[in-house]
Amino acid sequence: MHTIKAAFLDRDGTINVDKGYIGSPDDIELIPGAAEGIKLLNDAGYTVFGVSNQSGVARGFYRVEDVLAVNRRVEELLLMEKARITEIFYCPHHPRGSAPEYSIMCNCRKPLTGMVDAARHKYGFTPADTIVIGDKICDVELGRNIGARTALVDTGFGVEEKVKIDGGEAAAPDIFAPNLLEAVTAILRMQRRG
Repeated sequence: MHTIKAAFLDRDGTINVDKGYIGSPDDIELIPGAAEGIKLLNDAGYTVFGVSNQSGVARGFYRVEDVLAVNRRVEELLLMEKARITEIFYCPHHPRGSAPEYSIMCNCRKPLTGMVDAARHKYGFTPADTIVIGDKICDVELGRNIGARTALVDTGFGVEEKVKIDGGEAAAPDIFAPNLLEAVTAILRMQRRG
């Protein structure tokens, strides 16, 4: 096991515009600044992974193959801007789905840690420093569950989720930021200050 700095980023609403249940690569549109934020992480020595709840599979809206095609499109668009995600992990499950094989309680649906555990196992690393950034409370909770620094972005569902945090319904992240680029910039600045 080697030691790396790892960043786990939500997909829909954090990297790309959240258009509901996305089952087609044609629906992928990067959020402005997202590629730049990921490139900053790359340049700072972070290995970047995506972690995405994709209950649309369990709900019968699209298939696993569609999720993989969408993930490939996200990775392609980022690479065109010189930003690299090593892999996007996804959870196709939901306990109240309609596709029986995916309608289960699992250990990978955020805020549970299964996707992070899968990344560690597949790539054989121990995180020396970990960041989790997303637009939902479950992303912040995932970060807390793995002892990571966390940021909640306003893009996607972030503004609505911040209202819940302000109301005491959930724990606050380390950073609130308007978007992924600003979140990365703030976290890297925090680290430089120690």
